[in-house]
Amino acid sequence: MDYSTCGNVYNIKISRMSKLNPESKFSLSLKEIIGAIVGLSSLFGIYFALQTSVSQNSEAIQEITTNSVNPVEFQYKDELVRSTIKRVEEKTDVLSEDIKEVKKQLEKIDERLYELSRL
Repeated sequence: MDYSTCGNVYNIKISRMSKLNPESKFSLSLKEIIGAIVGLSSLFGIYFALQTSVSQNSEAIQEITTNSVNPVEFQYKDELVRSTIKRVEEKTDVLSEDIKEVKKQLEKIDERLYELSRL
């Protein structure tokens, strides 16, 4: 590779840059202008979409932190539910015993009625 040509290319680029001054004129085609406008508008659209997403997420985080159940409250609710279940189980046990007694009494009544009907 010839390094002397690389240096010359660099010098050519510098000489072109040195020609840039406040009176320099740039020419842009309509295609380039439209491309730049489309590119900038898509960047703005992405920026605003991200901004709304960030604000919605921050609101959701605030809502979660304010409406979340703290551990102590969860423990109390859990104990309340468990005690309620135990009470319901105890009541069903008592009711089942009462039902058994009622069945025994019905059997006795049925036997007595049968004996009375035979006479």
